[in-house]
Amino acid sequence: MALAPSTYAGVADIVATLVLLTEFAMLRAALLRSQVRIYAFQSLVVTALTLEIAAVRHIGALYALAALTFVLKVVIVPALVSRLLHDADVDLAGSPVLGVASMALIAIAVSAFGFFAAGSLHVHSPTLPATALAIAVAAVLVAFVLIVLRADVVSQAMGFFSVENSVYVATLVLAAGLPLILEVAFLFDLLVAVVVIGVIMRVHHGRTRTLSTEELDRLKG
Repeated sequence: MALAPSTYAGVADIVATLVLLTEFAMLRAALLRSQVRIYAFQSLVVTALTLEIAAVRHIGALYALAALTFVLKVVIVPALVSRLLHDADVDLAGSPVLGVASMALIAIAVSAFGFFAAGSLHVHSPTLPATALAIAVAAVLVAFVLIVLRADVVSQAMGFFSVENSVYVATLVLAAGLPLILEVAFLFDLLVAVVVIGVIMRVHHGRTRTLSTEELDRLKG
């Protein structure tokens, strides 16, 4: 008889599902500010998962990681991107190559592939929420769909940040006891990415007066 899932596994499954659903919401969002707010909420639930794992598995370093995650991903990154959007005075997402319905269908197919592919690896452990891991893998792939199919810098940046959140969730459920210095290094990489993307947004908007990547696509050989 199968055992009922633990509270820890249940919370991990819920958080991973919310991360996946927020990525679908980003795909549907027509306003760039809405995508930024969705990313902030996504990061908030990831922070909650960090706190839950810290409490259940008694890993004190995760409390510090949760605080850093909240400050950087929930506060600083959304504030910086929102400021850049305000300066650029652009709020509509770039027109995608495909319609919203087509993008959603592609994302559903990709997420299903990622979920079942991760499940076929048969990674099992008494403390591993296997379902949460599979959903996190699906979320990584859906975030790449957002990057590939959206045609503006901000949407692609949000997709990149969502990839990082999805990988972060997978890391938490796989190896929550990683040394704090490694986890902080991941957050530092995110901060560097924010700075680079901010520079790209300013330069690109200054030259083309838009955040659309269609002009950049024409440079492809």
